[in-house]
Amino acid sequence: MAQQKKSFITRMLEGKEKSEEYARSTLPTNRWQLFFDIFKGNFGKLVKINLLTLLFCVPTLLVLLLAWILQETNGVLYPFGANLGVGYPAVPNQQGLAESLLLQNDLLIYGGIVLSVFIASIGIAGGMYVMRNMVWTEGIFVTNDFWRGVKLNYKNALQTALFFSIILFVTRAISNMTDLSIAMGTLSKAQTVMLTISKVVGYVMLVMAGLMSFWMLALGVNYKQSFIVMVKNSFLITIGTFPQTVFFAVLALLPFVLFLFNVNFLTTIGFLIVFFFGFSYALLVWLDFSQWVFDQYINPKIEGAKVGRGIYGKGGQRLVESGDSQTALEYQRIILAAGKSQLVSKPIKPIDDSLQVYDLPTSFTREDLKRLRESKETIAEDTAAYVEEHKNDEKYVEYNRQFDEREKALQESDNGKKKKKKDKKFGKLLGDE
Repeated sequence: MAQQKKSFITRMLEGKEKSEEYARSTLPTNRWQLFFDIFKGNFGKLVKINLLTLLFCVPTLLVLLLAWILQETNGVLYPFGANLGVGYPAVPNQQGLAESLLLQNDLLIYGGIVLSVFIASIGIAGGMYVMRNMVWTEGIFVTNDFWRGVKLNYKNALQTALFFSIILFVTRAISNMTDLSIAMGTLSKAQTVMLTISKVVGYVMLVMAGLMSFWMLALGVNYKQSFIVMVKNSFLITIGTFPQTVFFAVLALLPFVLFLFNVNFLTTIGFLIVFFFGFSYALLVWLDFSQWVFDQYINPKIEGAKVGRGIYGKGGQRLVESGDSQTALEYQRIILAAGKSQLVSKPIKPIDDSLQVYDLPTSFTREDLKRLRESKETIAEDTAAYVEEHKNDEKYVEYNRQFDEREKALQESDNGKKKKKKDKKFGKLLGDE
């Protein structure tokens, strides 16, 4: 009988889970697949997260807009671009004027950024928490989880934002004062070289602080840590994963790179991208990558931390590593205590009529007993031959392998608990109490 074609409304109501082409094997099995799966399947939620985050970043964006206005205003009011010998000793009243104005403007702008991050941290805290739960493939309600994230994660987000913005403020101030001192021509060659080196070192430290800030945000939304411990751990992770950190930091900030080009078309595209999903895209890229790093180096060392959240095996089952949690360990102990299933661990010959136990008559003789014993021996030999023939079948080998690995992993976990103390370097999990 031909299968009846479903209407459009029926397919929309049922969704992909009920469609014939749906398969659990299409679930994400690595972090790259998880990123595309979230981006495609939750685009509306990403836009909502982006708008909530962007709302609290408006003061910071206004400060940056003010910086652009001041720059353009100075370019109009002062003849820095004209061929008037600006900065050359022949025109003393213009010497160092540009550097002095830049110093004053930057003190105002970057000081304003330091103050505006108190509000921006609200959006960062909420957005990070919601995005973390999405990476863990947990059910979310964007607005409710956003405010829960603010409650749990605001302190970390504020500490991180102040950490970076203060370093940015100090670096720019030192750089501008260096440029002003050099422009005034009052320094010796040795002093000029030393100040130039300090300027370069300052920018190197600023880049390092930026990378560390990414990790501080990721650590803070996953684990409960003090500020000092969080700075230390972010530094160690940044150094240990430096190439990957730089790559994914650049990848996360791609939507904002368009603003660096002084082209109206690219600036318009960049504005639309940032407005609709720029912030949420950056959070998704970074938290997806950071979760992979945590699964590799941190979560296996923390009691109660789960490894492979959001990732599925080839058959569609959630990945559960040994030692993930007390519940998982207890479940494994129950399985091991029951022992291997004889129905699955080795072949069992199906029942057929080819061999039968000799049926004793009502009045039997010694010869009948001999036939009965021989029939039983024949069946036992045939069963043993069947087991020997099929013992290397894939389903039996795979079951025994998984059972042995589970038993070994549980033993190692128990031995590890006896020999090692709990790793307190990364603290407890955030928001799971």
